[in-house]
Amino acid sequence: MACSVIIRKTILADLDTVMAVYAVGRELMRESGNPDQWPEGYPPRAAIEEDIHAQCSYVCEKNGEIKAVFCLALGPDSTYSKIDGAWLNDAPYGVIHRIARTRGAKGIGAFCIDWCFGQILNIRIDTHCDNIPMLKLLEKLGFVRCGIIWLDNGDERVAFQKVV
Repeated sequence: MACSVIIRKTILADLDTVMAVYAVGRELMRESGNPDQWPEGYPPRAAIEEDIHAQCSYVCEKNGEIKAVFCLALGPDSTYSKIDGAWLNDAPYGVIHRIARTRGAKGIGAFCIDWCFGQILNIRIDTHCDNIPMLKLLEKLGFVRCGIIWLDNGDERVAFQKVV
């Protein structure tokens, strides 16, 4: 990515743009054969507002325009407390949730995930089994498939971890 790409904490003034990026993210998922991971209205605006207040929501800007959004939080995360498989370690970790990008921003997801790993050298992330682009990206970036986890609503997700 060019040096005009920056990552910064999301502010409330970004909220409408952030929600628009998530709408595009849902469209891109459906177009790639993943219609079920993010239903219409996900993520809810209130959840993003909570992330902003908790200082764990980030935007990635290229030439001053928001091109991607994500949450990077410190664990433990209750979603990852039970796994059919095994985590690489039990050390403190960060989690990436709700990463999405705009159209035409290929490569920005890898940029964001690499940036997260630069902040926290032990990262966990999960995705839907039908999210082929994300599954391929995580493996390309050196994440190890650790097993299956379950969301609070019972949905299965493929769980990954990367450590230094």
